[in-house]
Amino acid sequence: MALYAMGDFHLAFQAGKPMDIFGDVWKNHPKKIEKNCRKLINKEDTLVITGDHSWGKNLSQCQMDLKFIENLPGRKILLRGNHDMFWDAKKTGRLNELYKDRLYFLQNNYYSYEDYALVGTKGYCYEGLDTYEHFLKIRDREVERLEKSFEEAKKDGYKKFIMFLHYPPTSIGEMESPFTQIAEKYGCRYVVYSHCHGKDRFFDSFQGMVNQVEYVLVSGDFLKFKPVKLI
Repeated sequence: MALYAMGDFHLAFQAGKPMDIFGDVWKNHPKKIEKNCRKLINKEDTLVITGDHSWGKNLSQCQMDLKFIENLPGRKILLRGNHDMFWDAKKTGRLNELYKDRLYFLQNNYYSYEDYALVGTKGYCYEGLDTYEHFLKIRDREVERLEKSFEEAKKDGYKKFIMFLHYPPTSIGEMESPFTQIAEKYGCRYVVYSHCHGKDRFFDSFQGMVNQVEYVLVSGDFLKFKPVKLI
């Protein structure tokens, strides 16, 4: 078994939102995703997809996108991204019931991989798009969700953790954040995140080893839509 991750599929089979306007790397990107996943991932493996799955505005507009993900090989664990309008944060359990044994939605819970707990939440960073007070409110809510994910796993006896976020763990210029502090508190092996698109944004946050935690960017265009193997 192996553990892979990639984010920001930005599928639009029903929404009709072309992504190739953002550069050549996005041309026919669903085909690239499918080709690379089928080449690398076996049915026994796990793929964590770190948010921004679909441009659909509601669940009915995401059916083809989620079916595409469902048909990829391996166990698929999905994290909520900022563009995932179909995902009501208060109804993650409903999604897990609706897609039972087909897709696994990660929020306020955890999933196991060997002796690791896979924990995570959407996260949040400051990008100047809202007031700083509003940013703090959203960030603190995401911190609470992340702590709940960790504590659920810890209660069940897990001592090894891999942490997933959609947003980067720090805002631009920050040397630490509540998310990095939590990662260090629980001794995470990895912090895996996406959201950073385009060459100008790939280094908005940590990459590599920082305070004994390894930070891994898995935005689809950064990876050229080739899932990265974590374990």
